[in-house]
Amino acid sequence: QVELVESGGRSVQAGLSLRLSCAASGRAFKSYTLGWFRQAPGKEREIVAAIDWSSSYIYYRDSVKGRFTISRDNRNNTGYLQMNRLKPEETAVYYCAVDPVWYNSDFVGYRYFGQGTQVTVFS
Repeated sequence: QVELVESGGRSVQAGLSLRLSCAASGRAFKSYTLGWFRQAPGKEREIVAAIDWSSSYIYYRDSVKGRFTISRDNRNNTGYLQMNRLKPEETAVYYCAVDPVWYNSDFVGYRYFGQGTQVTVFS
């Protein structure tokens, strides 16, 4: 069992940056893939980025490549999503999630999800 708590979401002007954090409980976090997802109103949840347990493999959806950076600190059971040059269409609830498997794809069925944090980007 892994419990996840996201933080760092807020309203921000387009073009600026935010860093989201994901605090995890449980020893399993260190060996699990970490993913960040988002879901906008009326849309399906989509993966934003993922990182394997050792930080050796990283996946980004095409629309965030070059602007977002995923990272993790296994010693402190924390994951991060640095988001730069944010766009209004990226307004959504952002979730972190973990899974025992590395998918290297847009798979969204991770085993454990947090409750989410709201990110609002205004122009």
